[in-house]
Amino acid sequence: MQRDSYQQAGVDIAAGDRAVDLMRKAVASTVTPGVLGDIGGFGGCFQPDLTGLAEPVLVSGTDGVGTKLKIAFMTGRHDTVGIDCVAMCANDVAAMGADPLFFLDYIALGRLVPERVAEIVGGVAAGCRQAHCALVGGETAEMPGFYPVEEYDLAGFCVGLVDRSHIVDGHTVHAGDVLVGLPSSGLHSNGFSLVRHIVFDQHHLDVGTYVPELGRTVGEELLEPTIIYVDAAARARAAASIGGMAHITGGGLLGNIPRVIPEGLRVELDIHTWQAPPVFDWLTRLGILEEQERYQTFNMGLGFVFIVPEASVDSVCKALAGDGARAVGRIVPGEPGVELCR
Repeated sequence: MQRDSYQQAGVDIAAGDRAVDLMRKAVASTVTPGVLGDIGGFGGCFQPDLTGLAEPVLVSGTDGVGTKLKIAFMTGRHDTVGIDCVAMCANDVAAMGADPLFFLDYIALGRLVPERVAEIVGGVAAGCRQAHCALVGGETAEMPGFYPVEEYDLAGFCVGLVDRSHIVDGHTVHAGDVLVGLPSSGLHSNGFSLVRHIVFDQHHLDVGTYVPELGRTVGEELLEPTIIYVDAAARARAAASIGGMAHITGGGLLGNIPRVIPEGLRVELDIHTWQAPPVFDWLTRLGILEEQERYQTFNMGLGFVFIVPEASVDSVCKALAGDGARAVGRIVPGEPGVELCR
């Protein structure tokens, strides 16, 4: 009777149990040697390998997918936003010089549909495999009356490990250092409130609308998953001494690169050294966006940036040749900020 009453109030415990059963295989696919136990306990246990680390330091990161989730609701496709969730957290951890160890997710929804939750977690697991971190737990919270029945929010939490002497926080960045950028796959997971306003409110397009200059539908373009740069960051660290790394998220290139630049230094970013995906020109045309707004909102085609000594540029670019790495700017003396150069 109690379970029936709770279900009448909008919380289906049986559906939650079914969701856990459906996600078990996906979760198991992320298991790494440090994982202790299975999902379902009160906490996820992980035993890290500290071999070779003089002063082990844990690095944590948390983030969500933001209003990109609205595109998932509109398309009915939920298998990619989990990758975005992992990317937003694991890339931040990697930007500190750490290797991700484990991940937890949090899904809050208006109505728990087991198959949909399993689809979301399947994406999270796919992201964890790319980031080489284990999905050790999570929470699925059914919150009727708080979220619309067809909507949900998704957030994640990642913990990584680094030797204290190998933390990358920008303190060794100097004038003359070079920025090496890695391409993005598109919008990644930021700027979607502006994107949705332009695409759906101003131009009344549909997620099923085919856009010739993009070569696919609006929904397909906007749901393109965020690239996970964990492998690339590890290869760059192995190739050279990295002064700073920036994951280009909310705030765009103008807001994120300065986060790893010491006082008295600024960035000269040569915006003609890389080719941005066509989605940015498309949005610029639709929204009549000024250059400053574009570069402080979107990644503009660069998803991750390394700052390296000039003598190490060739080594880093060679190590990341398969990732499309290229020199995109330079550190110079001056007031903090980013100057867009041509």
